[in-house]
Amino acid sequence: MSQNQNRPISPYRGGVFQNLTMQIKLVLRLMGDPRVSPFLKLIPIGSVVYFIIPDIAPGPIDDAAVIGLGLYLFVELCPPDVVEEHKAELQRTIPGEWRDPQEGSQQEEEVIDAEFREEK
Repeated sequence: MSQNQNRPISPYRGGVFQNLTMQIKLVLRLMGDPRVSPFLKLIPIGSVVYFIIPDIAPGPIDDAAVIGLGLYLFVELCPPDVVEEHKAELQRTIPGEWRDPQEGSQQEEEVIDAEFREEK
């Protein structure tokens, strides 16, 4: 595989849960996209079915591995331009700039210097 064809497994910046959430959102968006082959959509469905139906091998590790591998293969086998389009849409931020509320304020707050006395 040449270097320009290498794609990172997890292109998102952030923690594990944020990456997992973004990956799940990406898969759900790709599942709803009509440009993705219906046969490819069977991969994540099959992974979830494997998780639901009792299997021969005991333990949750194999279930997690099958689901992870299924989701990874699904994203990798989808058309790259469609995947990139959905990734860009998920990572889109609202353009704007930070303004400090103190700087934008034209009115100066009136400060009253006083002492508090409790009446008995």
